[in-house]
Amino acid sequence: MFEPQTDPSRRHFLLASGAIGALTLAGCTTTESELEAPQQSTQSAELQYVTMYRAMPQEDFPIPAVDLSRVPPQFFRQEVADPTGEMPGTIVIDIDHFYLYLVRPGGRALRYGVGLGREGFSWSGTGVIQWKRRWPTWTPPAEMIAREPELEKYSAENGGMAPGLDNPLGARALYIFQNGRDTLYRLHGTPEFWTIGKAVSSGCVRLMNQDIIDLYDRVPTPSPIIVRSGTGANV
Repeated sequence: MFEPQTDPSRRHFLLASGAIGALTLAGCTTTESELEAPQQSTQSAELQYVTMYRAMPQEDFPIPAVDLSRVPPQFFRQEVADPTGEMPGTIVIDIDHFYLYLVRPGGRALRYGVGLGREGFSWSGTGVIQWKRRWPTWTPPAEMIAREPELEKYSAENGGMAPGLDNPLGARALYIFQNGRDTLYRLHGTPEFWTIGKAVSSGCVRLMNQDIIDLYDRVPTPSPIIVRSGTGANV
């Protein structure tokens, strides 16, 4: 696990939040009209992000709120001009900038911040989101168990790790297939929000639990996914 980091100042957070614009949300997902709302005051923007990343007690395992002062504001969920050039409905992972894009019509995209582990950097190419799971069971691959023998108790033979807040796949998981076969790479949630925008020790592509829930609700199966370097994103 990761040690807590020193929180940036409130002034820095407010200025950065205002720079990337306001998103108005209600409930656990963002509606079309809310995404298109005009920019508002920095105070309103802060409150809207607090709503976006609020606690979710209605979940099977209640999710705590995100401490937004520990996440760089560019990694908050937001609508942006699409830099990928892909068809609407495509997911694009930009491993250079730690962004996930869900391409939308009209030259727009929803952008989410991600964290990338060893496995997240090791696969690239084109695949399909073939399965989705709410509160999934986690089964570490044999290669991970070989590196960390203490994970043997969560092997497939032992039934994996039960769902919950401590499960490495978090609240939702989207499973990447290629040529009809499971790649073993996942888009998944994490309670370790301070790792978004960073390279971490293990795992595939992680999003804050609030973001993976939002993405899960927007993405049907099958949906195309591309993992690559350099989509033209500007940090």
